[in-house]
Amino acid sequence: MSDDQQHQSGAEEGGHTSGTHESGHTSGAPWRNFYGRIHGKTLNQAQKEYLEEDLPKLAPGPVTWDENPEREKLDLTARFGGKPVWLEVGFGAGEHLIHMAQTYPNVAIIGCEPYVNGVASCLGHIRRVGGLDNVAIHAGDARDLFDVLPDESLDKAFLNYPDPWPKARHHRRRFVTAEHLEPLYRALKPCAEFRVATDIPDYVRQTMEEVPRAGFEWLGESAEDWRKPWSDWFSTRYEKKAIREGRRPHYMTFRKN
Repeated sequence: MSDDQQHQSGAEEGGHTSGTHESGHTSGAPWRNFYGRIHGKTLNQAQKEYLEEDLPKLAPGPVTWDENPEREKLDLTARFGGKPVWLEVGFGAGEHLIHMAQTYPNVAIIGCEPYVNGVASCLGHIRRVGGLDNVAIHAGDARDLFDVLPDESLDKAFLNYPDPWPKARHHRRRFVTAEHLEPLYRALKPCAEFRVATDIPDYVRQTMEEVPRAGFEWLGESAEDWRKPWSDWFSTRYEKKAIREGRRPHYMTFRKN
């Protein structure tokens, strides 16, 4: 898999493609397999500064087991001043995340991404843009965030070009499985929207099977509906590369029943 696709992949059980990290915790944290790499190329000095100086200020609240061993729910109202809250799982380098934050300044967006290099790129972009006060970042596993999100607290969620895990024996590592969809369903408000974008046909198949099974309704009537991007969609570098290489993007919209 290319670096571009790794950067576009999700903060999921299989967020990236090499290495395996299993985390246990003396506080009682569950033993969760995390398949993927957390680090890529050596960070430059500026990226290290972004992570050290900017990342703590952008936290959505105490998410990790070290910070929050009792798994107390986040106070999103206090954190975001009562704004509607959206979630992007696996924001890669943050292109779509920042686009949505700029497009909808009255909405707060939490981005979740375990790949440190992608997080550093996103932080650099945020610093260059300036003035974004409606973005929060959890640089880690989405499941840890789901632990502490209050029920029915999210207004919308995005899953853009997650790691496809192409081998059949690895399909259970994809985000569109019950392990991830059930807590996402719990955290979304009734009738909230869940968007999925992918260029992998078999990921489309599994999405169309598993997401409705988790309690979501597909808001389409034919295959043509998933070939049209959303009106506020931002095409990332990875998507443009996929199109150049002949892979067709699919855009699926679901609603929590």
